[in-house]
Amino acid sequence: MQSLTKELQNRLKGAKRVAVLGVGSDLRGDDAAGMLVAQRMGKYESRITNHERRKGLLRVFYGSTAPENLTGEIRRFKPTHLIIVDTADIKQKPGTVLLLKGEDVSAGISFSTHKLPPRVMVDYFGKTLKCRIILIGIQPKTLEFGRAVSKEVKGSAKDVSDAIISVVNSPGLSKSKAACTGRG
Repeated sequence: MQSLTKELQNRLKGAKRVAVLGVGSDLRGDDAAGMLVAQRMGKYESRITNHERRKGLLRVFYGSTAPENLTGEIRRFKPTHLIIVDTADIKQKPGTVLLLKGEDVSAGISFSTHKLPPRVMVDYFGKTLKCRIILIGIQPKTLEFGRAVSKEVKGSAKDVSDAIISVVNSPGLSKSKAACTGRG
């Protein structure tokens, strides 16, 4: 997890507003990975948004199986950085986490976004939102309908959300009071 946290610190440098978009289906086993991260981040979001120095820094979005439907809502938030978390078949052991820049998404990696192929989704969000995009993929164990999330993916979803929380909580990303009130 330390390397994930370190890499996120590098990629979120200069972030003023971070959007986290969880993607996946709660009905298909480990496909729920992105949604698990979003749920955990959502609990944290309510605590951080009440902290004056960090108000407006983080917003969590629940994309489920059609994340593109949230484009307008995400655009209104005006993120400088968008973190998309989804299940990704990277041909590794279950629970393995892969961190990519949006422009690094290739045809060789199969993300579980259901309505749009990953390259199309990243291009769409990139052009529509004009922000930096970070993709986090978690290797599933099973995507079978009706199956529970595996312990490997649950552990990785916790690690990913903890890493994001750690970085968002770091002094380098805290907003000044002037920025929170719109003065400056």
